[in-house]
Amino acid sequence: MKRLKKRLFLFFVCINFVGFAQQKKDTLRVHFVGNSYTYKSNIPHLVSLISDHTNTKLITSKSVAGGAWLFQHYKGERNLQTLDKIKSGGYDIVVLQDHSMGAIARPDSLLLYAGKFSKYIKEYGAEPYFYATWTKEKVPQYHDTIRKVYTQAAKENDAGIVYVGDVWEKAKTLRPNIELYEDDGSHQSDLGAFLTACKFVKELTGELPNDLPEYYDWKDENGEWISLIELDGFDVVFCVKVVNE
Repeated sequence: MKRLKKRLFLFFVCINFVGFAQQKKDTLRVHFVGNSYTYKSNIPHLVSLISDHTNTKLITSKSVAGGAWLFQHYKGERNLQTLDKIKSGGYDIVVLQDHSMGAIARPDSLLLYAGKFSKYIKEYGAEPYFYATWTKEKVPQYHDTIRKVYTQAAKENDAGIVYVGDVWEKAKTLRPNIELYEDDGSHQSDLGAFLTACKFVKELTGELPNDLPEYYDWKDENGEWISLIELDGFDVVFCVKVVNE
């Protein structure tokens, strides 16, 4: 009887260990550097919440300021401490996003500081990624320029790139009336943020499940539930298909 009990004990220990191993996820620490095109609707946090439905948990953080340019992040202007955060953060990936007009009005500056940042990021063991943003609603003709400059930045620095602008253009082609923008025709709506976050999750984890939820919330440090966004189920399905197909 004692021998049988011992065998049963070892059996359940093994089962629990296998179950734990199966549940354990890979993790990546991702730091976002940018401005309101990053922090509006808290895209980094949304990326992390969506990644809960994949096999890789993305643990995200951010260095942001409204209207910030990459050179301001690099020089520590506007009380930004981006370099210090990269140095001490132990990140796997650092995502770089310049001002929304950076690729159009100051491409030389974007490319210069893309290089400086990429070198610095690699020195501290992380991989640089570029966030190729969308164009403003009234000037869709700038999409190719934005894409070209960010592509050059990625190639010159052997870095990754997430073509968010591409999935926005695809979504607008398939649904011309889709509301990805806020009323200002520049910033992302909650739906635009969700589409953006889906693209990041797909690129950084290599997967995007078809059955994502419509609600995204989390518990704060006091155990209170905080709502981030609430979406229509049709829009969720549409965004996932735009990214996956």
